[in-house]
Amino acid sequence: MKCRNLLIIVTVVLTSCAATKNPARHQLRLIYKGVIKDDTSYIYVLPYKPGTKHRVIQGYFGVFSHRNRAALDFKMPRGTPVYAARGGVVVRTKQDGRHGGWNKKYRPEGNHIIIEHTDGSRAGYWHLQYNGVAVANGDTVVQGQLIGYSGKTGYAATPHLHFLVWKYDTERKWQPVLTRFQTARAVKYLRAWRSYKAVAADSISP
Repeated sequence: MKCRNLLIIVTVVLTSCAATKNPARHQLRLIYKGVIKDDTSYIYVLPYKPGTKHRVIQGYFGVFSHRNRAALDFKMPRGTPVYAARGGVVVRTKQDGRHGGWNKKYRPEGNHIIIEHTDGSRAGYWHLQYNGVAVANGDTVVQGQLIGYSGKTGYAATPHLHFLVWKYDTERKWQPVLTRFQTARAVKYLRAWRSYKAVAADSISP
């Protein structure tokens, strides 16, 4: 048992070190330390109802399943309303998945919404409940608009909303985009295991 636990620890350390090679991860570390200050990137709203709080159970580049992704997992009970963190055009939806669990066989079941923004980046909202999409392909949505309902479909150990933003480089390879949010207290990059209170889209700081 001790050998097995040691193997798990070593594996986590190695995968964490491998993930540090991502330039965005290094940039995020400097932002957290206050070495650099980002005042140029787009300000997103939290993807849930203004006035409510949800905990980030896995943050950017988390070693659990975000090893090379600037993604966030918000703990949410099934059926929690999900709002657009940024406006854009809906380019893909799926809501016919019925199953989910901590097994890769469930990955194709993951219900989701993908929204393309004016700068060409895209945001994905994953693990929505069955028939939990409130928009359609081609719809134009505004920041703070209701778009769906959270669930536990696809590759998910617990009900939550998986959120990430990405863009494509010149070779059409996707690259993660760090996202900062307007919270009730300030504009910030979110951290794992902390809860954040959402505000309305018109409350974004100038």
